Parts: sequence; structure tokens; C-alpha cells
Amino acid sequence: MTSTSPTSSATDAECLALTRSLRRRGTLVLSVFALVWAVAAASGTGSATDPAPLGIEGAAVLLTAVALYLGYREGAAPSPRTVNLPANWARGVGIVNTIELVAVFAVIAASNAVGRPEVIPAAIALVVGLHFFPLARLYDQWQYRWTAALLTAVAVVGFVLVAAGLADETVRIVVGLGSAVVLWGSAYHVAVRG
Repeated sequence: MTSTSPTSSATDAECLALTRSLRRRGTLVLSVFALVWAVAAASGTGSATDPAPLGIEGAAVLLTAVALYLGYREGAAPSPRTVNLPANWARGVGIVNTIELVAVFAVIAASNAVGRPEVIPAAIALVVGLHFFPLARLYDQWQYRWTAALLTAVAVVGFVLVAAGLADETVRIVVGLGSAVVLWGSAYHVAVRG
């Protein structure tokens, strides 16, 4: 049995704390944005007081609450691995998220400017999906690659529905619920598996 130096133990403890913090933050962000997508989808199912949107919103709140519970519970097993973050990872995350935010506003403005607001849900899903590719490396969360791929696929389905002439509400429901399911899946994976 070899002994470890105090510096090594301190570094390991810091790494474990950072891993836990990022796990919790990831669960929070993913599940809250899943909730936002679900509410957007619900808006396509009828007026705010109709049973369908209320049911979707109620289920969305419940799924989000369970994800947050799983991510923040005290008795959670430690992540099976610690993150190995690249140099300047926080700066990189900030840049990626800023580009994503600017791109979301740009696609909204451009879609409205050309009179095609029906493409907004699919375009936003595409921007969000693409931003997960660099985040997978920056957070050392390789499961974000499948989050990126699935959100991109949801966006493609949305564009196909728009091209097929389906109603704006249908596109919003499909893209919104599809994106919500992908983000909740990621949130649950991060919360439970790390």
C-alpha cells in the first residue's frame, strides 16, 4: 500500500468537488431548459387552460423536479469518474454559450425578417444541438455528443415538417417535446451516472 502526499489528497478532493459541482450544475441547466422546451410545446396544444397544455406542463414540472432531486440529493454515489477539464475550459464554455445566445437571437430575427417564423423552433434546436459538440470536450462530458446529435436530429425533423407544410403548432409541439425529452435524458444521465 502506498501513501499519498497531502497535496495529492487535496487535489483529489478538489477534483471530486468540482466534478460534483459540474454534475449538479449540468443537471440543473439541462432540466430547466427541458422544462422551457416542454412549455413551448404545450403552447401549441391549445389555450393555456386547456387540459392538454396543463397536462404537458404538469408532467414537465414533475420530470424537472425529479431530475433536480436526483442531481442534488445528499446520498448520491460519487461520479464513477472525475472530470479531466482542458486548460481554460471555463473561458471556452463562456465563448460557446455566448455564441449560442447570439445565434439564437440571430435566427429569431432572421426568421421573422424573411417572414418565416415557423422555422424558429427547429432553428433554435439546431443551434442548441450544435453548441453541445464543443461543450462535450470542454466539460469532459462525452455523453453531450449524443445530446448534440439527438437535438440536431430533432431540428432536422422540424425543418422537414416545415417543408411539408405542417401547421406551426405541430412543428412547435414536435420540436419542443423532442428537445425536452433529449435534454431530460441528458439531465437524468448526468444526475445518476455523472
